[in-house]
Amino acid sequence: MPQTPTNLPPAVILLSGGLDSATTLAIARNAGFACHGLSFDYGQRHHIELEAARRVAAHLGVAEHRFVKLDLRAFGHSALTDDIAVPKDRDPGAMSHGIPITYVPARNTIFLSYALAFAEVIDAADVFIGVNALDYSGYPDCRPRYIEAFERMANLATRAAVEAGRKLTIHAPLIELSKVQIIQRGLELGVDYALTHSCYDPGAASGRVCGRCDSCLLRRRAFEQLGLSDPAMAGPF
Repeated sequence: MPQTPTNLPPAVILLSGGLDSATTLAIARNAGFACHGLSFDYGQRHHIELEAARRVAAHLGVAEHRFVKLDLRAFGHSALTDDIAVPKDRDPGAMSHGIPITYVPARNTIFLSYALAFAEVIDAADVFIGVNALDYSGYPDCRPRYIEAFERMANLATRAAVEAGRKLTIHAPLIELSKVQIIQRGLELGVDYALTHSCYDPGAASGRVCGRCDSCLLRRRAFEQLGLSDPAMAGPF
């Protein structure tokens, strides 16, 4: 694992183990931050993504990597946390309209709140999140206005901001990039996408990607546009 210099400013990186969060971690490292990964076991059906998060963190190098367990199955109402079928084989037009059933209610708000607490504890002024508004335009918590609003709230809600004047910045470096552009940037920064896992409905026993959910289709299409094969489709994950 790459060594992290001890004199770098700390930043919290929300790390799911997927393509976007792995690229975001690489961007944060390249920007000169000591990266503190934060991953969540929230009752997601694609629990295997946590193993991918460990692989990505080890490959790119983090100052530390913490896991938080919570159970959003208590609320359900999402194909990722409830007994609801994950949509398969949808065309791009269908993906770009409406809020899909894979949306997990308030997930990014919950995750960012934990990241805010973690940042305050380690004296970090920066949080990175790999949200994207182009490929998942229906997700309300992936929009620039949402990120801006949460950042304003965060700077009203912490002792670090109120007493010490340490302004928190929430970085969403992928928010206006296409999936193709995200992969290109990650490859430039040395991300090994074979280590990542993005599938919403992997095999229960094998962990194999389904290749048919929105996330799998978006990944595969982007790699194909670059003249590449998605390594996740051939890997054992």
